[in-house]
Amino acid sequence: MTTAKTTMPRRAFHYAAFRHLFFARLLTVLGNGIAPIALAFAVLDIGGSAADLGIVVAARSLFNVAFLLLGGVLADRYSRSLVLVLSSLVAALSQGVVAWLVLEGSASVMGLAILGMINGAAAGIALPASSALVPQTVPTHNLREANALVQLGIYSGTVIGASLGGILTSAVGPGWGLAIDALGFAASAPLYLCIRIGAIQAAASATNILQDLRDGWKEFISRAWVWSIVVQFTIINAAFSGIVMVLGPVIADTSFGRAQWGMIVAAQSVGLIVGSFLALRWRPRRDLFIGVMLVALCAVPIYLLGQVAATPWLIAGFFIAGVTFGLFGVAWAQSLQTHIPPEKLARVYAYDAMGSFIAIPVGELAAGPLALHYGSGNVLKASALAVVLACAAASLVPAIRRLDNSPQVKTGSTIGSP
Repeated sequence: MTTAKTTMPRRAFHYAAFRHLFFARLLTVLGNGIAPIALAFAVLDIGGSAADLGIVVAARSLFNVAFLLLGGVLADRYSRSLVLVLSSLVAALSQGVVAWLVLEGSASVMGLAILGMINGAAAGIALPASSALVPQTVPTHNLREANALVQLGIYSGTVIGASLGGILTSAVGPGWGLAIDALGFAASAPLYLCIRIGAIQAAASATNILQDLRDGWKEFISRAWVWSIVVQFTIINAAFSGIVMVLGPVIADTSFGRAQWGMIVAAQSVGLIVGSFLALRWRPRRDLFIGVMLVALCAVPIYLLGQVAATPWLIAGFFIAGVTFGLFGVAWAQSLQTHIPPEKLARVYAYDAMGSFIAIPVGELAAGPLALHYGSGNVLKASALAVVLACAAASLVPAIRRLDNSPQVKTGSTIGSP
């Protein structure tokens, strides 16, 4: 008599390629959580003003956005792990020079801005590659778990990094915080190099970068569920990550106080982590459609802030918003990775990131003038309404309602070795 041999299903961390990707991104995120705080105090320590700090931060952000599309093309043309190795080394070098200048006492606002441009360009090139690499590191049935773990690492690393940034800056100075960020990039490079995966069928060698960008745009715009959600989140990001994060501190200063505002923002971060945990277990077939509707709940804390509600209500509202963003993020990543052709995935990610990143500074720039003209409360009410309308419109798109993310194991998938 023979018995069937059963094997336990393998988890995402079983695959070496995914482990290397996870820890490489975690190291980068930890360092990037430290860097903004350290950089801010570094600029102030050399006598820079708030305007000078704005120039340094804006220089990095602009080059980050400017190089996203190039990053998408490179990640679809060449080895994504190699793109990440090179971008990590460039980021490590540029941030290392920043740390050295600050520690030596020879940093200038212009020098920090130029090095920030280089660092931002490296980050822009890396983002599409790191996102598109995930489905190459695990089988399809592990993809949701992998995305949830990556997202969990990003949110947790950001919170831990920000906390370490404050501690390091006050204890040993901003220069050492920036040096640790450089070390994080340097340590991630060999991890990316260790990722052994099969090659994606690259774009034809006869094509040029502009043709690749056009092909990526055609892929992006031809799928209603992709571009409609990007439009939805352009509005959400402008309202929630732009307007709220500018008007929130202003309202806090005149009402419940800065300490409470810190607790409110921390509650959102905790919610993002909890949402990522929940996504590991909760796997509905129409998870993208459900996620699109759930993020409408982020209108609640926006409205409550406009009413200057009690702190416990704001904490609860921002926590729930974080949970919904965490759940949606995993569903969105899996949807792109399972329904977009692998050879065009990085370019679609790049167009997605462009819509998200551009919206935030637009909201930040508009918040002040709108609040002066209409009042903070009215601007926040209008923002909450815009979020609800954007979510309602997206939920009516048939392609979103029909999209099925049920796991489908692809035979012959190339993944990293265990």
